[in-house]
Amino acid sequence: MKVLKFDRKGMGKWLARLGEKGNVYVPASSKEGKTAIGWRKLESAEMPPVSPGVPARPVKNFLLPQPEVLFRFSTRPGKEDSFIPREPEPGQVDNIIFGVRPCDARSIMLNAMPYENDPYYQARMEHNIIIGLTCGEPCSTCFCSWTGGSPMGTDGCDLSVTELEGAFMARAITRRGEKLLEEAAGIAVEADHDAVEGLEKMSATAVAGAGSGTAPERALRERDLMELYNAPFWQDLAERCINCGACTFLCPTCYCFDIQDETLHGKGRRIRYQDSCMFPLFTLHASGHNPRGQKVQRVRNRFMHKLKYFPDRFGPLSCVGCGRCVRDCPVNIDIREVMGKLLAL
Repeated sequence: MKVLKFDRKGMGKWLARLGEKGNVYVPASSKEGKTAIGWRKLESAEMPPVSPGVPARPVKNFLLPQPEVLFRFSTRPGKEDSFIPREPEPGQVDNIIFGVRPCDARSIMLNAMPYENDPYYQARMEHNIIIGLTCGEPCSTCFCSWTGGSPMGTDGCDLSVTELEGAFMARAITRRGEKLLEEAAGIAVEADHDAVEGLEKMSATAVAGAGSGTAPERALRERDLMELYNAPFWQDLAERCINCGACTFLCPTCYCFDIQDETLHGKGRRIRYQDSCMFPLFTLHASGHNPRGQKVQRVRNRFMHKLKYFPDRFGPLSCVGCGRCVRDCPVNIDIREVMGKLLAL
């Protein structure tokens, strides 16, 4: 395994060099520098501040943009191309996204499962290169090891960076990652044996810790959650929920969407945009029937999808333990407590 070693200044130079080949995005920190509030385009040769935890906005927004234009059309009568849909011209510029935490990177892999045959999503995956940043200081709301992940995980990454003793160790995971490291010529040096050994030790420790912490994941697989479908617990949970949808929009593995046509001044477009299963209109049929018209049905569906329906179909839980929903729920609903309650019933 080839590992390159960067100092802080060298990492900034490398990112600037990568910016000549595409748009480089990095976590955007708050004024205090203690939290990452989102993503910003890198404008100079700088190593961005490394804040603990994940940015407030998930990396899925690069792959499921708000909105995404599926095709355009003309609404002017008498024109030859009236109402003929035309897909947008290709030619997307590669995005190089630096500082993606292992939980966020893993969500890309999970979302690719239901979007396997979606040409729009797959095309965006081809144009977004992920540079992961492993976690040395998890936050109190992080629980990736509960869901099959690890603070040193590399799922979904093209390249993984680890901060070790004041330096940054970068190792390629995919061929695209190898090409990125080729751009570090003259900036980074090959890591020595001790540095590589230290990196491998960190990875082994993280994997061992994750192994001891995956009991909730294993236990949920062994528990028949359908037995609890009508448990009073769901009503108790729903009474707290205000159906604001914050958890779904912040969640990196929530991928519900809606499609609408918009027209203005003779021009039209069909767009796809993120939606939420927590909203009553999401499942409203044209007939007026709504299979999840009650709040308790929507709350139950959100957790059952992540812990039962998705695993039954694809294998892993549809949760990466990033903790965003725990941190930002206005009524303090904690999915870790929900998991514990389901296992205790």
